[in-house]
Amino acid sequence: MIPLADIEAARETIGDAALRTPLVRLPETDIWLKLENLQPVGSFKIRGGVNAIRRADPDAIGRGVVAASAGNFAQGIAWAAREAGVAARIVVPDAAPQTKIDAIERLGGEVIKVPYDEWFEAIRTSRFDKAEGVFVAEDEPVMAGNGTIGLEIVEQLPDVDAVVIPMGGGALAIGVASAVKALRPEARIYTVEPDTAAPLAASLPAGEPREVEYTPSFVDGAGAPWLLPEWWPSLRELVDGALVTSLDEAAAAIRLMAERVRVIAEGAGAIALAAAVAGRAGEGKVACLVSGGNIDFSVLTQILAGETPT
Repeated sequence: MIPLADIEAARETIGDAALRTPLVRLPETDIWLKLENLQPVGSFKIRGGVNAIRRADPDAIGRGVVAASAGNFAQGIAWAAREAGVAARIVVPDAAPQTKIDAIERLGGEVIKVPYDEWFEAIRTSRFDKAEGVFVAEDEPVMAGNGTIGLEIVEQLPDVDAVVIPMGGGALAIGVASAVKALRPEARIYTVEPDTAAPLAASLPAGEPREVEYTPSFVDGAGAPWLLPEWWPSLRELVDGALVTSLDEAAAAIRLMAERVRVIAEGAGAIALAAAVAGRAGEGKVACLVSGGNIDFSVLTQILAGETPT
């Protein structure tokens, strides 16, 4: 759990680098959408990236920074590194969407493609020896930056009953949940994973981390084969339930946001809404985190045409 004081300090550190994004109501429902897809890099990741790099020792990062990301965290790091005047070298899985790779390169980041297992090992160990620079992991400073989303949700919807968060590695869920539980303990916290990769949904009932089969999909920013062991205690403490959605439900949620609120979301950015509209987050006022909008246009075109990309 991230201390509230650290999250409040992160808000000061981040300053106006990240937007205070709107929380908009899905018409004719009690579902609210936290639109992190409107951030300068198209996702919430700018919050943690900026907090981590602005807090880092300038001498240590002078030779550059290294990060492992499916794309959105990479953009946050690349943005913050460019601002700090240092190089950013980004390790991505070989199936990362071209939209996200192009965005990293536009921000000045160097992209290094590796097989998925090698990429996830870099995340697990916070190390990648094939590139020079200080490794920036999604650890406490990043989670504190992510937690600023939780501060805003409670300020914007003080009587929120449930907050639904896309689940990737867990840094977003821990950060947001830490803030929400500190300010509104009665609010329920749910994570959402695609059914192609849902380790937390398998782990919570078992009472211990479980590895699951992983199938790549267009919901590339959520889901994983396993949980990072060091994050398991916080996830178990903070999360009231781990929800799962199908790829068809994720695609339908992308269409729903485009049709009803004129919002473009990526796969991971839609699964919180997918779970909420299915009723899995329960009754009351439900805030869904739209974590990002960096989706390949070819994928978006398929989805808007009523298809579910394979």
